[in-house]
Parts: sequence; structure tokens; C-alpha cells
Amino acid sequence: MRKTPMSEQIRIYCYPLGSFIDVPEKPKRIVSLVSGLTEALFEIGYGAQVVGVSSYCSRYVPNLSAPVVGDYLVVDEGQIKKLEPDLVLTTTGVQRGLGKKLSEHGFPIYAFPLPNSLHGVLENVITLGGLVDEMDSARALTQRWRRVFLDLAAGAPSPRPRVYAECWFGKHVRMVGGFTFINDLLEAAGCENIFANQRQGYLKLDLDETRRRRPDLMILFTEPEYPVDANELLQQRGWQGVPVIESNVTRGVNLIHDGPSMMETAAWLQRRVIAKRN
Repeated sequence: MRKTPMSEQIRIYCYPLGSFIDVPEKPKRIVSLVSGLTEALFEIGYGAQVVGVSSYCSRYVPNLSAPVVGDYLVVDEGQIKKLEPDLVLTTTGVQRGLGKKLSEHGFPIYAFPLPNSLHGVLENVITLGGLVDEMDSARALTQRWRRVFLDLAAGAPSPRPRVYAECWFGKHVRMVGGFTFINDLLEAAGCENIFANQRQGYLKLDLDETRRRRPDLMILFTEPEYPVDANELLQQRGWQGVPVIESNVTRGVNLIHDGPSMMETAAWLQRRVIAKRN
């Protein structure tokens, strides 16, 4: 890894990894393995310093030219080493192990916590701005983000439709609870998440409980690696007639993406919700 004189470094404690990290005052060679953070770096005007990304980042940053060094869980350490990064960005959850391994191998890792709410998303943006000395730009982005969500909430349909959100992470299906930023996205779009009172982000599938809560609308997120036919799924469950809005990994319609294009997603979802009610 490229060495920066100590006089030009700052020392930051990374709570998710339980260790300090020394980073330059202005990092010049960033590898980002988190698509939401990659998008945020470009949004705050720091994209030119991104020298390596995950295979998912190009979905959210148009014309991204930085080389791909891996995906969310598996990376080419040799390729990362050749890029001589002075900062590598990861997150927690299932990526915690990767971040810890890379840190143990000498890479300058900062792991961001998975956000449990919109507030957590915005906190990560502020932290990112602090790491790259772009606090003003980061704060401006978070303020715009809040305004967009507040404006959308003010234009929400009344009464709000009771919504059941289901996410397919490959073959693993989960219901959206209240302990995730997706719940805040749903609320901003004018929806009432039927599982908002559950103290988990993602719940195991419970079709009987879902029926008992009587949703007006279903939102279905799927990934291209494991496509799900919405109509066939509804027919299998005997839910014919339940309106469904389909979400995928495309920028501006991705329910699970926590980058700045979440603002586009919330606006898109509100338009779709209103259209389904009319």
C-alpha cells in the first residue's frame, strides 16, 4: 500500500472493526466495495479519487471507469494491492468478515455500519464526508435528501395504503420489517408498512401473518440472478387481485439500495403507488 507521511494523516477509530485506521487528510486512491458509498462519493464531487469498485457499483454511477476488484463478498486482493489504495470502504452485515480479513492483511479499511433507518444512511454520508474532507458537500447532500423525503411525505396519498414489501435476495426471501431504512423509504413514498412494528429489518416469510394484516398492495424486490414471476407467485399463494409493484436493481427503482438515488426510488415508488390506487 502507498505510504502517506504521518504529518498528512488522521487517525480514526472504526467501531465496526474495533480498530484505528490512519488515512490521509485527503485520500487520493479509494477502493469502494459498497455501491451506495461509491454513488455518494460521486455525488459529493469526490468520484475522481475512486480507483476500484465492486461489480455492483456501475449500476448507480453512469459511465463508471474504475476497475472492478470483486463483488460484495469476494475480491481479488492482488488487484486491490496493485491499485495502492489509501482508503478501502466496506460495510458490516455479511460483508463484515471481508472487511476484517482485508484489515488483517494490511489494507486501510473503514467499515460503515449497515443503516437501520434513513438517519443511519445520512449518518454514513456525513462520516464519508469526514473521511475525505468534504463535510460541506456531504451535509448539503443529506439536507437535500431530507427535503426530498419530507416533500414526498407531504404529498402522500390519503389514506395511506397498507403495503407488504417482500425482498428476494437470490433464493432467500424476506419480509421488510421496521428496523431498516427501507421502512423509511416506504413511508416517504406514502405507504404504511404492515410490518413496521417489528423490531427486525428483515423477517422470515410468514404468509399467514401477512394475510392476517390485510395489505392493500405488495411491493416485490428481486435480483436478476434469480428472477421471480410476480403473477405466478401471487397465483401460487392465492393472492390474485392484490396489486403488485415490482422493484429490481436498476437505479431509481431499487428498494434496497441506500445511495443517493434512493431519492429517485422514493419518488418513483410514490408515483406507482398513486397509479395503483387510481
